[in-house]
Amino acid sequence: MSALASFRHDVPSSIVVFLIAIPLSLGIAAASGAPLLAGLIAAVVGGIVAGALSGAPLQVSGPAAGLTVIVASTIAEFGFAGTAAIVTVAGMLQILLGITRLGRTALALSPTVVHGMLAGIGLVIALSQVHVTLGGAPQSSAWANLRDLPGQVADYHSVSVLLGALTMALLLVWSRLVKTTMLPATLVAVVVATVVATALGADVERVNLPANPLSALTFARWPDAPLWEVLPAVLTIALVASVESLLSAVAVDRMHHGPRANLDRELIAQGAANAASGTLGGLPVTGVIVRSSANVAAGARTRASTILHGVWIAGFVMGGTVLLEMIPMAALAAVLVVVGLRLVSLAQIRTYTRHRELPIYVVTAVGVAATDLLIGVGLGMATAALFMLWRLARCEIHLTEPNSGSWLVSITGTLAFVASGRLTRRLATLPPGQHVELELHLDYLDHGAYETIRDWQAAYTRSGGDVRVSEVHGSWLHRAGTDGLGTGKRTARCVTRGRRSADEHEPARYQLPPPRSTPIS
Repeated sequence: MSALASFRHDVPSSIVVFLIAIPLSLGIAAASGAPLLAGLIAAVVGGIVAGALSGAPLQVSGPAAGLTVIVASTIAEFGFAGTAAIVTVAGMLQILLGITRLGRTALALSPTVVHGMLAGIGLVIALSQVHVTLGGAPQSSAWANLRDLPGQVADYHSVSVLLGALTMALLLVWSRLVKTTMLPATLVAVVVATVVATALGADVERVNLPANPLSALTFARWPDAPLWEVLPAVLTIALVASVESLLSAVAVDRMHHGPRANLDRELIAQGAANAASGTLGGLPVTGVIVRSSANVAAGARTRASTILHGVWIAGFVMGGTVLLEMIPMAALAAVLVVVGLRLVSLAQIRTYTRHRELPIYVVTAVGVAATDLLIGVGLGMATAALFMLWRLARCEIHLTEPNSGSWLVSITGTLAFVASGRLTRRLATLPPGQHVELELHLDYLDHGAYETIRDWQAAYTRSGGDVRVSEVHGSWLHRAGTDGLGTGKRTARCVTRGRRSADEHEPARYQLPPPRSTPIS
């Protein structure tokens, strides 16, 4: 496709993303407790700098709701100028991670934990911004916002409630009624709320921007605090922004058939954008899936769409502040309520329920909402590790009686010492004096479990029974009997139950050696 043909697609796409980015950038800045101009600066820098350097050309970068809670707490602790300096250093750290090709290591974090983190952040955003929509002020924590919500609902409310409700209604129904990307729901909802507020002459709080944006920039200034207090904020912003950007880039890859993303280059681009945004007094920048998906859906072909959307925002900020200052803050808060609730994805909850990972998702989300981001993510990672260990040590034991006087015991999975007690209890249910076929489909066997099988076989045989042990996969029993369990590992495989095919190797059969006598001292 020629450059001119691509440009014809990219210009309309850039306009669509620009129309979405303006209200979202203002709302995220307001929810973060930052100057509203900081959100617009981040959108401009994310579009132009990250777009020009990006390893994922169709990804759109800018201020993201996923960092709102982190930025708000950082501003409360270090002030906005100090936060801007922290964002700059976090960007430099991202560049270093990209240069050293560590970009993909961020994807080693469990997606369940990442999505649970975003869900927790979404809950915090929604709980705080619903107070603004109701005409009040957000509290300092999610618990305080939840505690005070009934009283906020019962209080007298101004016309801001009507504007917020109208905005949310349009956000929820517009995309179902109108199938065009040129009129995004966010833009329509905010414009309609602004027109209604103007027509009613409503006395509500509105967007407040400086008359001369260039003279009102808040440049980065290193906070007056010890390094050990500042460093956690730098690491948190760098890591969360990196993970969110790379996950977004991977998701955008699935939406189009063009070149695949270079994640290390993308991380360098995000770092450069954060370094520039922080220096100019902007919010942190990440790849944003909402804007990126809108960009792809609108037909973007190259990175020109992303860059142009940043140019349009810059031009609008310089010449259109009069229009922006007509927007009611209640409308922006309503946008953030919907955005926050959408971070709690029902589709993801259903997926993790099917895969039995819902507890990880819930622990992370509740931990982030109830405590803070680092503790919540730590709880989620600990839960994920426990689930992994449980699955690695899990085995299934099935007892069947195919013929009278004959039993089949099938053990599948990983047989470790932690399962020895359950294995002993199940084997104890076998009636004495029977013929038992013990069939092993094992990915791993440790010495403790081996001794359990050996001791049971010896005791069952002494009581008049007959035990034949068969290994369908591998030779764990043979290696255990020759003291060879520690000499190597075998890759775990998925075992399919059912009749073995004719060409499959016959199982190896063993008579386990008797237990060694141990002298008593």
